[in-house]
Amino acid sequence: MGKSWALISHLHTVVGPSITLLYPLYASVCAMESPSKVDDEQWLSYWIIYSFITLLEMLAEPLLYWIPVWYPVKLLFVAWLVLPQFKGASFIYEKLVREQLSKYRIRYPRKATAAELKTLS
Repeated sequence: MGKSWALISHLHTVVGPSITLLYPLYASVCAMESPSKVDDEQWLSYWIIYSFITLLEMLAEPLLYWIPVWYPVKLLFVAWLVLPQFKGASFIYEKLVREQLSKYRIRYPRKATAAELKTLS
């Protein structure tokens, strides 16, 4: 029982980075190579939200150290963001991020037209 418990208790060191980084990296590359823009939105949304979570973790590290369930809860949340059945990242982006951007009227840079790009090259 001791060896199997040690293996299970350290499983998060493999599962965590696989869920939060390896699979999203692979899926992002696949999305970039696919002709569809729907999957691009999912993975761009994921990286925006994951970056925000990481930034919050860095700022709140002393507090999170005392919350033992933080890492498992974060893993479950990130799994929800990542899994294609849920499309959680796109959902969060639509409901929270885009809403806040429009609320504070953040303007996006205008995209250059094909004619403008031709004159630049």
